[in-house]
Amino acid sequence: MIMTRNRLIHCALFIAGIAFTASAGMALNEYVLSIINFAGIFIILAISLNITNGFTGLFSLGHPGFMAIGGYVTAILTFPVSKKAMFLEVPPWLASMEMPFLPALLIGGACAALTAILVGVPVLRLRGHYLAVATMGFLIIVQVLITNWETVTRGPLGLNGLQPLTHLWWVYAWVVITVYVSWKIKFSSYGRSMLAIREDELAAQCLGINLFRTRVAALAIGAFFAGIAGGLWAHLVTAITPASFSLVLAFNIVVMVVVGGTGSITGSFAAAILFSVITEIFRPLEENFDIYGIGEILMALILILILIYRPSGIFGNKEPGVLSPPNKKGGCL
Repeated sequence: MIMTRNRLIHCALFIAGIAFTASAGMALNEYVLSIINFAGIFIILAISLNITNGFTGLFSLGHPGFMAIGGYVTAILTFPVSKKAMFLEVPPWLASMEMPFLPALLIGGACAALTAILVGVPVLRLRGHYLAVATMGFLIIVQVLITNWETVTRGPLGLNGLQPLTHLWWVYAWVVITVYVSWKIKFSSYGRSMLAIREDELAAQCLGINLFRTRVAALAIGAFFAGIAGGLWAHLVTAITPASFSLVLAFNIVVMVVVGGTGSITGSFAAAILFSVITEIFRPLEENFDIYGIGEILMALILILILIYRPSGIFGNKEPGVLSPPNKKGGCL
C-alpha cells in the first residue's frame, strides 16, 4: 500500500513536470526560459554532487572539472565540420565527425566518469580537508590544461558559436534521469552501503563493504552527470571557456548540497532552484550599480546560518512526503 502510494506520488510529479515544461515553452519569454534551464542544470549538478558528497560523506571540490570535461567533449563532437577545419587542429577522424547531440552528451559524460575513476584511484585514499584540497587541485589542473591546449580548445578564447541545442525538454529529461538514478541508488542496498560509509567507516568495513570501490563508484556516477550538465550548459549559452568552471562554481554547488541537506535529493533539488532564482534576482542590481558578487555574498551568509542553526541542512537526510515500508518489528525503516 505504501509503495503504491509512493509510485502514485512520483507519477503525479512526473506528469506535472511534463505539463509545466510544455506550458512554459509556449507561455514564457526567452529570458525566463533561460533561467529555468539554468536552474535545471544546477539541479543536475547539485544532485550528482550529492551522490558523492552526501551519500558517501566525501568532500569533493572538483565537480566543475568534470563538468568542463563533459562540456568540451560534447562541444567538440557537435562542432560543425566546416568550423573544425578552420579553428581546431584535431585528428582527421575527429575533424570529419559531427555527432548528434544525445550521443555527444553521453560520450562527454562517459569521459568525465572515466576521468573520475582515474583521478579517484589515488585521490580517494585521502580524507577530510586533504581530499578537498586534492580535488581542488584537480579542478585547477583541468583549467590549466584547457587554457593551454589551444589547438583543440582555443585556449582562453574557448569555443564560440556552438549550436543552441539545449532547450527545456532536454534539461527536463536529464533532470528526471538524474533524480531517478540517484533515488534508485539511495533506496537500494548499494545506497545503504554508501550511507553506512558516511556514518561510520569502520562499522561499514566490518560489515564487508568495500570502502574504496564504493567511493570511486560514487565519484564516477556524480562525474557522469556533471559531464552531462557541462554539455547542456555549453549548448545553452552557445559558448564554453575555461573561466566558466572556477572555484566559485564549485563553492556554489557545494552550498546547494549543504543547504538542502547532505544526502537529501529533495533538498538538493529545492536549494538549486532557490539559489538560481536568487542569483538572477540580484543580477540586474549588480549590473546597474556596478557592484558584483551580491548573490555570492548572500549564498555565503545563508550557508553560515544553516551551519549554525541546522548543520544537517534544511531537509537533512530525509525525503519529505516519502513513506517508508514497515519493517518486521512493525516500525519504519
